[in-house]
Amino acid sequence: MSGSIDPLSGDLGMLGSLLANSAAIRQQLTTLTQQASTGYQADSYSGLAPATAQAALDLAPAISVLGTRQSAIAAATAQMGVAQTALSQIGSIASALYANLNNITELTPSETDSIATQARDQLQQMAGLLDSQDGGRYVFAGQDSAAVPVPSPDQIDSSGFSRQIASAVSSLGTGNGAATWQSVLALAGSNAVGTSPFSANLSQPAASVNQRLAEVITPGGLVQVGIAASANAFVTTAGAGTSSTGSYMRDIMAALATVGTLSSAQTNVGADVQGLVQQVRSSLGNAITALGQDQGELGNRQTMLTVESTTMAQTQTALTGQLSSADQVDTATVLSTLTATQTRLQASYQLMSGLSSLTLTKYL
Repeated sequence: MSGSIDPLSGDLGMLGSLLANSAAIRQQLTTLTQQASTGYQADSYSGLAPATAQAALDLAPAISVLGTRQSAIAAATAQMGVAQTALSQIGSIASALYANLNNITELTPSETDSIATQARDQLQQMAGLLDSQDGGRYVFAGQDSAAVPVPSPDQIDSSGFSRQIASAVSSLGTGNGAATWQSVLALAGSNAVGTSPFSANLSQPAASVNQRLAEVITPGGLVQVGIAASANAFVTTAGAGTSSTGSYMRDIMAALATVGTLSSAQTNVGADVQGLVQQVRSSLGNAITALGQDQGELGNRQTMLTVESTTMAQTQTALTGQLSSADQVDTATVLSTLTATQTRLQASYQLMSGLSSLTLTKYL
């Protein structure tokens, strides 16, 4: 006896297929909706194809590192810019004093006293400049950027540094100008507590101070980007050990403190002001030269870092484009597909509705 075909069974089978197809379309619609919302193919790398996931895993860390390095360079160059401004102002102070010393022994008593007063004011101004900040960080403090380089700059005229130099200059007499300047240099180069005008972090030998200067990582390696208040960063001052402390900052401060103690009375009693002034002016000239060279090298490094940052930004843009191709979607295409999928799902619902009615009718 031959079997019979049940038309209702066929309709139910078709309905099952439609239900499965509808479920698949709904899942596709969910995925497309998520992609349209986030712009990414999936919410994690596990949702990507293996090759695509590997590309994303390779690119994302590289992009992150480039971003971090650019941020570090931006912070460093900003600090270098503040340092450059301060260095220019300190250079102007030193140059003005250098010009005044050219004929100080030929000035009237009142003019000599005026230059001394100006030197004391400029010493205080210089101390304040050495405490320059960028974003709350002291730019001349090295890696210890939270520590103020010159504590109480507005009181430096009454500090141990200035008082001890004033005491040394008070012994100025006929023929001892050079010896007096050597005494001043010894005080200016001292790191002893109560003598050094600098913080404990900076009251150290130059080699120790420069080991603590700020650095930035670049593709070419570490780049030193700071100058400490108490030590030269890149150059050597002429006369170091004889007519210089080895630090142009210390030498300029010593010159200002020395001239700040001079008075017309010393000139009137025959003190060897001229001999001392000649020593100060010679040392100051070397300090101005060294400051300019250090400033120039800092500028070269600032320019180099800017170029490095630009190159890294270009590389980051290129890698970001590759990453976008790997794990992101074309929003316009996704939206178009999303609309088409919604239409397909609606059509699927209509087919299921029609088939369900037909099957029920047959069954009845």
